[in-house]
Amino acid sequence: MSLIEQAAKRLEQLRKAGVEVSGSVADAAPPLAVLAADAATRTTPTPDAGDPVAAKLLVDLPAAEPAVSRRIELDMTALAVGGLITPDAPRSQIADQYRVIKRPLIANAMGKGAAPIRRGNLIMVTSALSGEGKSFTAINLAMSIAMELDNTVMLVDADVPKPSVLKMLGLPPARGLLDVLIDDSVDFSQVLMRTNVEKLSLLPSGTQHARATELLASDAMIALLDEMATRYPDRIIIFDSPPLLMTTESRVLATHMGQVVVVVKAESTARGDVKHALAAIESCPVKMMLLNQARSSTQDGYGYGYGYGYGYGYGYGYGSSDGA
Repeated sequence: MSLIEQAAKRLEQLRKAGVEVSGSVADAAPPLAVLAADAATRTTPTPDAGDPVAAKLLVDLPAAEPAVSRRIELDMTALAVGGLITPDAPRSQIADQYRVIKRPLIANAMGKGAAPIRRGNLIMVTSALSGEGKSFTAINLAMSIAMELDNTVMLVDADVPKPSVLKMLGLPPARGLLDVLIDDSVDFSQVLMRTNVEKLSLLPSGTQHARATELLASDAMIALLDEMATRYPDRIIIFDSPPLLMTTESRVLATHMGQVVVVVKAESTARGDVKHALAAIESCPVKMMLLNQARSSTQDGYGYGYGYGYGYGYGYGYGSSDGA
């Protein structure tokens, strides 16, 4: 069907719907423009040299604008006051600790570890229970990786029942992951946030939904994760997920991850809870534990430590945090 025929059909539909339309097809620029703009996203017809109306409309219609990611400004001073790493901050103990934490994670993500790991650049940060510092860890880990010369990082707030990443970063709620999964018309780039940290982008959890678990287990989520993992070879994606023993979303998400970091609060989390949490992610290729707020004989009264499961063992954590 030609563009003129489509316009005529559209005019007839408008008349039947009771919309008053005067003039001929050539005078019907507004409804025809709407129709042509919608069609332009699929196939743009070649104007007929003998059809001045079609040719004029195709020339006059603006091209569809590509979806553009939002750019937001993080308040570095406020983040530093809250104990978070920032790129322009002086060298500190916590920054040095995260330099050591991220090194094996980056190696695995880039295929430089002991063995290849499928989706190694998808890293989930979780905990057995709430209040152990997983969101604080996820943000600091993302910030530290963003300081790398050869890698970019995306921080995803996948704690869909209780999102906290945007709040901790001083940002208001926004559309995000769940909106992309629910609505096909929402493009991924429309909800992605670029930040004033050059190599860091954010993906909010989005609009809360009663069937969040099913959405995270859906084919749409698997396709989205595949796109995230493969679109940019230098990108590492950090997922702040719900606690493993309090929701089912984190267990579903873990099945798609290449690496999982389990944050454990020293002298607080019961050994049995840690064991149950690790059992819940048994199928994940690489599991790591990060011990948070571990006291030691250091001058400030806090030490640090985390270790890998299954034969790996080294690493550092961080001093103190009140993060979720």
